[in-house]
Parts: sequence; structure tokens; C-alpha cells
Amino acid sequence: MSELQLTGIIPPMITPFKQNGDVDEDAFIRNIDRWNNDQLSGYLVLGSNSEAAFLSWEEKLKLIELTVKNARKGRIILAGTGLESARETIRFTNTAAKLGAQAALVLTPFYYIDQMGDEALIAYFKEVADHSDIPILIYNVPKFTHVNVSVNVVKTLSAHPNILGMKDSTGNIEQLTTFKKAVGDPFNMIVGTASALYPALKLGVQCGILALSNCLPNQCAKIQSLFGSEDMNDAEELHQRIVPVNAAVAVTHGVPGLKYASTLLGYEGGFVRNPLRPLDDSQKADVRKVLTDSGFLDAGNEPL
Repeated sequence: MSELQLTGIIPPMITPFKQNGDVDEDAFIRNIDRWNNDQLSGYLVLGSNSEAAFLSWEEKLKLIELTVKNARKGRIILAGTGLESARETIRFTNTAAKLGAQAALVLTPFYYIDQMGDEALIAYFKEVADHSDIPILIYNVPKFTHVNVSVNVVKTLSAHPNILGMKDSTGNIEQLTTFKKAVGDPFNMIVGTASALYPALKLGVQCGILALSNCLPNQCAKIQSLFGSEDMNDAEELHQRIVPVNAAVAVTHGVPGLKYASTLLGYEGGFVRNPLRPLDDSQKADVRKVLTDSGFLDAGNEPL
């Protein structure tokens, strides 16, 4: 197993688009410049919240290059490289490695879902890990793939020397507990949703790759730092404030909601790419209300 240990809070970076659908590279860089001053430990480029499924190969490579070039020194750079075949995933992962990505987040293949049982997933991740120039992480996100990795798969793959860990984005604490017990340390179990951050910390999870850390990076990081200093009540109180924000912004309204919240809180959300639709006025009001009610935005739509 790779000795690299992931800690802290990492945003799955949003990709700002211009109104015509082009990637807004300048806005992307400005977001990194601001995040560089926030309490983050690294960046994930090409995650689900990056609208990676809508990006061309060339756009993906350019975003990796821009992230590596502009990220604050010492912060880890992860790249989402999972594609449907092991062959293409390996090719993309190794291209990302040449550009400076230090580890790859590999989505479970899902197109032929009825055939994606334990044997197929184990064979896929082993082949990718065997031929990747950087360590890989398993990405379990059934919300999008409808594939939920089993404990058997995680336990088997945790023994591979080039499989660094797993990001579990189910929000299912019971499942996360089972995974954690099955693999032990130093396998990196990573929580993938802000609503599960505090319970995950109690399990000993050290890293969160959280959609909400695009717009509330310091608040997410503060939960972890308060927890680490044993200010448990304060950590739990702040966690309870972000739970409804995560539910409304990242879950109910998805990427368009996350981008709008990011814009309200001083980052650059930009436009979404078709077929995603921008929020309507009522949905925008919902986002503003939950941010205000949770104490992250004042009545004048200014960040607190």
C-alpha cells in the first residue's frame, strides 16, 4: 500500500463556464488563488462537482495543468481519471501523472451495471493500479453510478500496494464504519459528503473531499480542527449548521446550487454546461435562505 496519507479538507473543484459554454480558465484560476489562502490541504480536479462528465479530453488535461501550476506549494493534487475501460483509465491516469497529479481518484465503471459485480470491480481496479504511475483511490458514488462497492471489494483492494484508499460519497455512516473496520490503517478512508464529516471524524477518518468545501472551505476545515483539539461541542455545533446547507445546496440543487452558493460566498461559480440547467429565481431564493438561516450569509447577501 502507498505510504501517502491524506488529511484535511479537499474541494472537488467546480469548473466555471462562460455563458457560451466555454471553460472560463481565468475564473478557474481565480478560485484557486482564493482557495490557496483558505484552510485546505489539497485540490481534486475533475471530480463529480467539476462537471467532468461534460469535459473533453483536452479540457480535462488543461484543468489539471492549471491546477498544478496555480496550487499553493505543498498541497496535494488529485485528479479524477476514471473512465469506463481499464485501458483508457490507465492511459488517462498516466497522462495526468505526467502533468503533475500526485494521485488519481478512479470512479467505479458503471455502464454495464448488471455485470459490475465484485469480481469485475476487483479485476478492474487491480489492473488500473498495476499499471498506473501514481497511487489511485477508489471512488464510490452510487448516487451517480448506481454501483455501491461491497466490503469484500474494499477489503481485497486495500491490500494492493498502489491503491491509496477510497472516497465514499454515500453518506451512509453505518457502511463507512464497516469499511473502516474491514481495512484498518493506513488505508485512506475518505468521507465524501459534508453531512457525514463529523461522524466520520469520530470513526478516525482523517480526510474529507467535500462539495461544500468549494464555498465553505474554512468552515469545513474548522470542524476538523475543533474536533482535533477536542472542542467536540463546538465541532458538532458547526457541523449541525452546515448539514442543512449541504442538503439544500449540494443534494437538492446539485452542481447548479453549489455554483450559485459559491458565487454568493465570494467564489466564481460561473455557468453550468448544458444539459445542466441554471437555478430559477425560486431555487436561488432557497439557496440564499438556507445560507442566511445557517449564519453564513447576511440579509444583504454578504458572506459572514
